[in-house]
Amino acid sequence: MTYQECLDYLYQQLPMYQRIGNAAFKKSLDNIVALCEAMGQPQHQFKSIHVAGTNGKGSSSHMLAAVLQEAGYKTGLYTSPHLKSFTERVRVDGQELPQSYLISFVEQYKPLFESIKPSFFEMTVALAFKYFAEEQVDVAVIEVGLGGRLDSTNIITPEVSLITNISFDHQSMLGDTIGAIAAEKAGIIKPQVPAVVSIRQPEAEEVFIAKAAEVGALLYFAQDQYTLEVTENTLQRQMFQVFREGDLYLQNLELDLAGGYQKYNLPGVLQVLEVLQEQKGYTIPEAAIRKGLAHAKSITGLKGRWQVLQQSPLTICDTGHNEDGIRQILLGLEQLHSKQVHLVFGAVNDKDVTKILQMLPAKYKYYFCQANIPRALPVQELVQQAETVGLIGEAYQTVAEAIAAAKANAAPDEVIFIGGSTFVVAEIDEL
Repeated sequence: MTYQECLDYLYQQLPMYQRIGNAAFKKSLDNIVALCEAMGQPQHQFKSIHVAGTNGKGSSSHMLAAVLQEAGYKTGLYTSPHLKSFTERVRVDGQELPQSYLISFVEQYKPLFESIKPSFFEMTVALAFKYFAEEQVDVAVIEVGLGGRLDSTNIITPEVSLITNISFDHQSMLGDTIGAIAAEKAGIIKPQVPAVVSIRQPEAEEVFIAKAAEVGALLYFAQDQYTLEVTENTLQRQMFQVFREGDLYLQNLELDLAGGYQKYNLPGVLQVLEVLQEQKGYTIPEAAIRKGLAHAKSITGLKGRWQVLQQSPLTICDTGHNEDGIRQILLGLEQLHSKQVHLVFGAVNDKDVTKILQMLPAKYKYYFCQANIPRALPVQELVQQAETVGLIGEAYQTVAEAIAAAKANAAPDEVIFIGGSTFVVAEIDEL
């Protein structure tokens, strides 16, 4: 098989959440268990860190991987979805999965896939586990795909579990209250495995406390231990004074991930690193923390988090796509104090986009579009829903056309923002 034939097989033969949404979500771990049993239980052949959450799990995973790599550990990183290339999902020391490995993996296990009939996500998780085992990584950072309790990644026994922000997303599968969603995320908390929760949230924290008590896991709320003062925040980087238990711990800590929301992620990352050092025997010097965080994007290849694409007009993209993610994006846009924001926006069809549209300012200029995937909300439906909440904009059949129109209309001192869906960001040429 060629690489493209392998991708076509993965994408078209079997259910794939990225393409069809809810129908691909399986409320069972039976398939991934069967796959990994047939492959020799690769998930037990390397140490891991498990990361869940509604927002922030991708950024946190990349930060942890960057620091561990700088500390000298051969580090795997599994994330989803990808933006440009399937191989972005699986990395070792920042290097993407070789195409040749994917080809040999699919060819070897195609009869097994035909027998078990796993989903796309189940196959990619098994692929990552097998690759990390064969590469003999020292540790792998594993990002949950959706939820936690029934996510295919949830067959590992990690060194430590991290849960970031909890907010509304995928309610049809995870529940329609913060407590219900937190219960699904809490499913990654394992017996006797330390668990870190980045921030306290009233509706969620009792869920985590109860789950940790039930399974005998030490539980840390990172914001109780680590507090941050932002000393510099530009479009390219942020600087923090980091306090641990009230005492200055890291002065002028640089992070190359912009976006004000990172201040909620960083305490969880630092708490995980502390647990690894004090309870698991890892050696992570301060220099590794500083270099890993200052160069996280280049070390791990992270894209699409408050990323500046062009300076004039200032053009920014972000993959934030749920209520809390959009709220943080709007805060960032307001802080730019631009006389006009041109917003290129698309959404998926299996989420209620109404609440997000209600959050968007009427003063922005809108360029509505649809990504080139079956899950995309048809642009005419998006325009109609936007009009019901007072948002007026033009409809474009493709992301590229919407971006081109925004660029044609925006003055050099104005701002273009591209987002609303991960899949809209994925179609940006500059990425």
